[in-house]
Amino acid sequence: VRAVVMAPLIPCGAIVMREHLPFSRRAEQSMGMPAASQPYWTASMVRDLPDDGNRYECIDGELLVTPSPGTLHQWVVGKLHWILLPYVEEMSGMVLLSPLDVELDDGMIVQPDIMAFRPSPLIARGRVPGRDLFLTVEVLSPSTKRRDRDLKRAFYARIGVAEYWIVDPTARLIERWRSGATAAVRESGNLVWQPEGAAKPFTIDLPAFFDGVPDFLRAQQ
Repeated sequence: VRAVVMAPLIPCGAIVMREHLPFSRRAEQSMGMPAASQPYWTASMVRDLPDDGNRYECIDGELLVTPSPGTLHQWVVGKLHWILLPYVEEMSGMVLLSPLDVELDDGMIVQPDIMAFRPSPLIARGRVPGRDLFLTVEVLSPSTKRRDRDLKRAFYARIGVAEYWIVDPTARLIERWRSGATAAVRESGNLVWQPEGAAKPFTIDLPAFFDGVPDFLRAQQ
């Protein structure tokens, strides 16, 4: 079962409202001060931040702070990574899951929950060009759903990511964005994916996947 859902196009570089924990390093900026007074965050600045359990990313100079994810979120990420791993490795690709400190564009660090890509020597220097990404995946949580659907979606499209999945455990579906698309396909049955260069398709039975969520985690859905 699939449906198409339209979403507003976000201009390159646009900043949308995000839901995240307050960040003390920016709390020094009073709410009435103009945006120009805020620091322009770079990859090197983010790498200098302490390892305090939060996830730090920066897109177009904007610092994004995400608290540690919940158990359901991590179960979905881990299970999906485990399913994708043999398929991606068979096509000589690599699939990694967050947290990971990787530059996807000049001066910008974005940590997808899962990313599959063609490995190159750049990965040793903490860089994966967007054109080398087969797939990025974000699993929705209350603190990230607006960011994942707007800011990150626009960023992944801009840098040339071939396909982007937004996994919604509550709705038991995946919102599937392909390069150049202006609408997502909402997959709730069998999702079939065959990236360029793959000899055979990857198929995941989504009802069975979401049925596999342990009973003690279902209260978090």
